Amino acid sequence: MSASPTPVVSIIIPTLDEARIIVAKLQALQYLRPQCELIIVDGGSRDASMELARGWVDKLVESPAGRAKQMNAGVQASSAELLLFLHLDTDVPANLMELLPIQRDVYDYWGRFDVTIDGQHRMLPIVAFFMNMRSRITGIATGDQGIFVSRSLFNKVGGFPDQPLMEDIEISRRLLSEVRPVCIRQKVVTSGRRWEQKGAIRTIVLMWSLRWAYWCGEAPDKLAERYGYRVGKNNK
Repeated sequence: MSASPTPVVSIIIPTLDEARIIVAKLQALQYLRPQCELIIVDGGSRDASMELARGWVDKLVESPAGRAKQMNAGVQASSAELLLFLHLDTDVPANLMELLPIQRDVYDYWGRFDVTIDGQHRMLPIVAFFMNMRSRITGIATGDQGIFVSRSLFNKVGGFPDQPLMEDIEISRRLLSEVRPVCIRQKVVTSGRRWEQKGAIRTIVLMWSLRWAYWCGEAPDKLAERYGYRVGKNNK
């Protein structure tokens, strides 16, 4: 029997208590296999997330809770040279493999997609517009945008920092110190549930204030408390 081909991209998805949506979201990614390996990293779900994910992924990894810990654990289990970190409620374009810079002639590269936010609130398109513009100007990406990075560069910067919040901002800083990101204009679609459940204006103000505090040096643990985020819980 011939060996299975090595995947081109490892898609790493951290989860916690996502039984309600996990099957539908993983079904939508099946067309990418076997070029991509799908890796779910569960942070201790108390619902049926892990059982439901079996059969829809190439690898199912258990990890201590915390998005940074989970994504680092996913990398340890992965085999492709290009890593794509994806939130479960973020949908990728149908032509994903044409968009990713797989054939680059350099080893150290990273990037993200523009994003659109799915939801009913009229503020969500504005939030997405400024998220994309800010990211393009600053070179800083958020997890909602789908961050991809070559394995060599990921290892060079030491992976995701072990912190409960702003892990995407911090790894962007580290990656940016090495090379500017590839900014793909085609959009991923992420859920607006965070904004709609907690209030769009309230969430916008909170997130901008947290980012400003982080830039000013406030500790991630303190920011997590302000976010209403229980340390160790993979919340969105």
